[in-house]
Amino acid sequence: MSRRIQVAPIGVLAATALAYLRWIRPWQLTWGATAAEAVRALPGDDLVPRPSFAATRAISIQAPPERVWPWLVQVGMNRAGWYSYDLIDNLGRPSAVTILPQFQDLAVGDTVPMSPSGRVSFPVLAMSAPYSMVWGTADDLTWTWQLDREPDGSTRLLSRMRCRYRWTSPMILVHLGLEFGDIVMMRRMLLNLRGRAEA
Repeated sequence: MSRRIQVAPIGVLAATALAYLRWIRPWQLTWGATAAEAVRALPGDDLVPRPSFAATRAISIQAPPERVWPWLVQVGMNRAGWYSYDLIDNLGRPSAVTILPQFQDLAVGDTVPMSPSGRVSFPVLAMSAPYSMVWGTADDLTWTWQLDREPDGSTRLLSRMRCRYRWTSPMILVHLGLEFGDIVMMRRMLLNLRGRAEA
């Protein structure tokens, strides 16, 4: 009886892991993106050539890139927030619902803060306003934003994150957080970003 009890949880764990790898992970890594968008080359891909985690999410926004861009360049802690679950990623402070002029001058070499002190942040590695922006650190993690103008004048917004897991680093806990929690925050951010840009 005890052996049966021990085997059952192992079987449940194995089935859960298999279901995650077979159905949930592919869905969450490409939420909103077409098959072509998921594999197309984007700025910054070469900086993390062999990622452990590579996610491309996308959303259509009924506004031109010039109206979406200001919402993107102002994101960050102690800036406009992240337009996601503010209690989790913005210390409970509401994300901005207007364009903030004081945060519109983001440039290559600046940082996008992830913590109140700014010690945890994304350096801006590349930018081509209002169409693309790359944050991150070479050979470790990159976050690319791509804004494609559609024939009707709307925007197809792609967000790509590429991360190489370093299993012996203390940062592995943060990186594994991307694996399981990033889709929750990113989906919310993209939907709220769309709502703001279209309003």
